[in-house]
Amino acid sequence: MVIDSTLFPMVWMKVGASTIDTGDEGFKAFEALLARAEPFVLLDEGRAEQRAEEQSHEERKQLSLWMKRHKAALRSFVKAQIYIEPDLDKQKAAEQFAGKFESFWGYPLLVVATRGDGWTLARKLLGR
Repeated sequence: MVIDSTLFPMVWMKVGASTIDTGDEGFKAFEALLARAEPFVLLDEGRAEQRAEEQSHEERKQLSLWMKRHKAALRSFVKAQIYIEPDLDKQKAAEQFAGKFESFWGYPLLVVATRGDGWTLARKLLGR
């Protein structure tokens, strides 16, 4: 996972197709964002297609434990993750997954078609 917070409170996140390692630099950067104790929005463009069943049991366990340790901060400071996807079929699939996503992470997954729509929605969520 790669986190780019240079435009904070709009934070770009690229998950990639690599394995999950909650000790990697991406998760450390995510923890640093949470430690700021300020609201922000995650923007995700070009997400790799990675399904839960492609992750090992140990990876899912690590991720779940990490999320539980940071649950309060995630719910307090992450206003949403905005997934930018121009393909209608992928948008629909993401929208169907959004409820499960929010149940696990504690913040909504919102889907838009363009980067401009993503910026507009992020500003609205942040009250700007």
